[in-house]
Formats: sequence, structure tokens, C-alpha cells
Amino acid sequence: MVSFLIASLGQTRVDMLAFVLGFALSALLITLFRDKLPHDHGRQYAVNGELSRGKARGAGVVLVPCVALVSMAFMPFTAEFAAYMALLVAAMLSGYLDDAAETPWNEYKKGLLDLIIAVLTAITFLNFDGPTVYVLGYTWALPVPVYLVLAVILIWVSINVTNCSDGVDGLSASVAIVVMGTFAVAFSGELGSYRTAVLVYIAALLAYLWRNASPCELMMGDAGSRAMGFFIAVLAMKSHHPFAYLLAALVFILDGGLGILKISLKRFLHIPILTHTLTPLHDHARKRMGWSDTQVVFRFVTIQVLLAALLCLLEG
Repeated sequence: MVSFLIASLGQTRVDMLAFVLGFALSALLITLFRDKLPHDHGRQYAVNGELSRGKARGAGVVLVPCVALVSMAFMPFTAEFAAYMALLVAAMLSGYLDDAAETPWNEYKKGLLDLIIAVLTAITFLNFDGPTVYVLGYTWALPVPVYLVLAVILIWVSINVTNCSDGVDGLSASVAIVVMGTFAVAFSGELGSYRTAVLVYIAALLAYLWRNASPCELMMGDAGSRAMGFFIAVLAMKSHHPFAYLLAALVFILDGGLGILKISLKRFLHIPILTHTLTPLHDHARKRMGWSDTQVVFRFVTIQVLLAALLCLLEG
């Protein structure tokens, strides 16, 4: 069926059809299921966290199945992509169960689940692809154990820094669109048919942003942010440019990652860092620098767009 559509319409028209259906289905299901989603309890530790109290959260439980179903409908079937979609749903479910819980899960439980998903994903990738990476025009065949460890770190970090960056209306989804688009543009040849999945995911996020723009009506929750981080990591691996993630997602790394680093060093090694800096950085920008939510979103997105242009220059 997909081959017939591509032969009849061409790849570009098929991709645009997938994009439109991804947006329409996501928008429809968000509308139908918004009132059935869990409601946020407010986050006392976050800047303006109480403003989210009572709003629907966990919209990722709607978005991710849309992405998986539409992508698989418009891409040639492969066992590898089916495995990634199953793991994407697993990443979403681990977040949604936390979103729906009366008592939030602790970091160790979530971190362990993320680690299991990361290991399974890395093994899946090595089974179908291999440990070859491209860096600035050079090709490196890493030892399998080394690639496995690095891939697990990449996936785990991507899931968690993306999750930690989800705290301002419209921020994480907007930055994610730039990050996903960066991989699709900079490494279009390497990604191949996975570009269709990127377009579908971007379409779903646009449908979500319609209702998440400040002041938001609903939030994606861990169900959405963890799945986004997972998908971005898969793109980094499938492009065979995993180290490009450092530039392609630098806003996520700094915004969400510094907080993880700060807490980990203090908790496990008793080393205090960034003592005068609020983390995530979007809270520092709002509380200490006086940026509005809208300024945070536009400025963080602008920074990531400039980094994407730099990456394209380096890899071009």
C-alpha cells in the first residue's frame, strides 16, 4: 500500500499527507480525551508551579499512539522501526503512569525504567545497524561494547534532559520540533524513510502546541516529554551522527541536564555546584533574569535554531 502511494503520488506528497493526518488525528484525539486525562496537582518547587494546578496533563498518552500509528501507516514496514515504536510507547507509558499516580514516582524508579528502555533500544539498534558513527566527515567503527555503553548514555540522558526541560508553556515541544527538524534536514540521506516519522511527530506536536501555548489548557506530562527525548535519541543513532546530539539538542542538555548534574553531584559526592543558579535554567531565566514565559520560549528556541544552523555548517 505504501509503495503504491509513493509510486502514485511521490514521496513528498506522501510525506505531506502523513503530516496532515498526523496533525488532524492528534488534534481530534486531544479534543476528545482532554477531560479524561489526569489533572496536575501543582508543583510547589517550580517557578509559577501552582498555575498548573487543575489543568489536564499526560497528553503524551494521546500524542504518542498517533505518531506511532500514522508513521507505520506511511512508512515501509520494518521490524526495526516497529521495535522502536513499541519502545516509544513503553517510554510514554512509564511517564503516563507517573502522571496518573496520586503520589509522584521517585527518581530512582523512573531512572531504572529509563535505563531498561535505553538498554533494549541500544541492543535493538546494534542488531539491525552497527557501531559505525560519522563525525565531521570521518567514519569510525567503534567496538560494540563501547557503542552499547555510549548509546545507553545517549538515550537515558536524552529522555531525562527533555523531561526536565518541560516546565514552561510551549517550551519543550517547540524546542523538540527544532531538534527533530535539525536531524531531518542535516542528515536527510542517512535517515531515509525515518524523515516521514519526523514529520508526523512534528505535526502531532503542533497540534499539541495549539492548546499548550501560554496560558496552556493542557500539558504533555512525563508521558510526552520522555517519549520526545527517546525519539530524539533514536534519530541521533539512526543518522549515525550520535555526537551531533550535543549541538542539535544543546538547549535541552543545558536546561534540563545542569539540574540533573547539580543534584547528582550534591547527593552522591557532596559536591555543591551552581549554588546561585536555579535549575532547570528556564526557572533561572524567569525568577532571576525576569524573563516572561513567552520570552523564555522564543529565546530558547532562537538559540536552538542558531545551534542547528551551526551544526549544518559543520556537517555540510
